[in-house]
Amino acid sequence: MTAATETGTGALENTARLPEFFIVGNPKSGTTALYEMLMPHPQIYMPKLGTQFFALEQVQYPNTLQEYLTLFAAARPDQRVGEMSRGYFRSPAAAAGIANLRPDARIIAVLREPASFLRSLHMELVQDRVETETDFAKAIAREEQARAGREIEQAPGQGLMYSPQRVGYVEQLRRYHAVFPREQVLVLIYDDFRADNEGTVRKVLNFLEVDDAQVQATDANPTVRVRSPRLHELVHSVTMGRGPVTGAVKRTIKAVTPKQLRDESLGALRRGVLYTDPEPPDEQLMLELRRRSKDEVHALSEYLGRDLVTLWGYDSLG
Repeated sequence: MTAATETGTGALENTARLPEFFIVGNPKSGTTALYEMLMPHPQIYMPKLGTQFFALEQVQYPNTLQEYLTLFAAARPDQRVGEMSRGYFRSPAAAAGIANLRPDARIIAVLREPASFLRSLHMELVQDRVETETDFAKAIAREEQARAGREIEQAPGQGLMYSPQRVGYVEQLRRYHAVFPREQVLVLIYDDFRADNEGTVRKVLNFLEVDDAQVQATDANPTVRVRSPRLHELVHSVTMGRGPVTGAVKRTIKAVTPKQLRDESLGALRRGVLYTDPEPPDEQLMLELRRRSKDEVHALSEYLGRDLVTLWGYDSLG
């Protein structure tokens, strides 16, 4: 499972380990859970760091090919090497970049019903402090104003996150099918993964041609709602050691508290105080989002040869 190739950055050493498979799905679509379920498999090696190496339109990390390859240097010769990036599916450049480096790579994509995906994505962006507007409808309206060319304040690097282009699944899949044979691209549906974690992972293991070992279900990245943006910001500032006082506070906490206890306490604080279960969705807003995505879902159903229109309830939008 070693390879050598010539790229724009120069020749690779014959012993360089190149990833053999890539999980390229969107955030909040089961990609993290799939990653977590594959990680313990003895015949699979995946680095803990998710990268954006092939997403050239984003801030790249690692910065160079040699730095990228060091992520896989610890893999054993008998292991399949892979990585997971939640930026590769949307990226216009990633598919061609991966194919240039590894034309025999296997690609795994997970697709989620568009309206549910966008709602969960919004909550994650709020949780990650990328999105400042906690009201989903207002966040969408704000973005629509930006697309209309109005001058509004926008978080740095946020971009347009809730536009129809974000869920242009057919276009995104076509980029991969243009550079990889279809038998090298496995498209999974989020609903199937949620309904049968183990069965879906076994399908992936068979696709990767590794032992169909016993797997354990997981929910690695559950959707949560931030209770209080101000409290969320305060806790983040303290844990990151930012601000004139918080650096000293953090050093004091670290000096008197064992790391395991700190981690457990912080986790409990986040679960019990900062985050809570999501509120019920605004059904009228979700209906509008589904109407916007109707053509895309019909096109995706035809492209994949599967009735996602019925599965996702797009046959009863009215």
